[in-house]
Amino acid sequence: MYTEIKINTEESECLVNITEEIKQAVSNSNIKEGICVVFVPHTTAGITINSAMDEMTLKDIVSETHRLVPTRVDFNHTYDTPADAAGHIKSVLIGNSLSLIVENSELILGGSQSILFFEFDGPRSRRVLLRMLGDSR
Repeated sequence: MYTEIKINTEESECLVNITEEIKQAVSNSNIKEGICVVFVPHTTAGITINSAMDEMTLKDIVSETHRLVPTRVDFNHTYDTPADAAGHIKSVLIGNSLSLIVENSELILGGSQSILFFEFDGPRSRRVLLRMLGDSR
């Protein structure tokens, strides 16, 4: 069984901080010690961990990712739109899953770490799937 977090992104490319939603899901689970697997079932989105303490950090990450893989019309795969094609590449670079440690029914994260959903081809309705594995309370 898994838990689902729903996200509605508002921009074509953005980072959405979903740390609190994941912490709440871990808290609501029966897991005391184990792993929380976070999976993004989309080919033009990703998931990462970074600092969200300064909003400008998120803007820098989005703009630099766009600079590295800009939307353009000369991609080889033409079934998708140029933005969608760029999103596929960004998703490969960022990744679509995380494995997070759960200890005493809480996520273990560094002091400035946040879990960030990365939209590459929005705005869209998205899902993030969570699976808790480990010892019950």
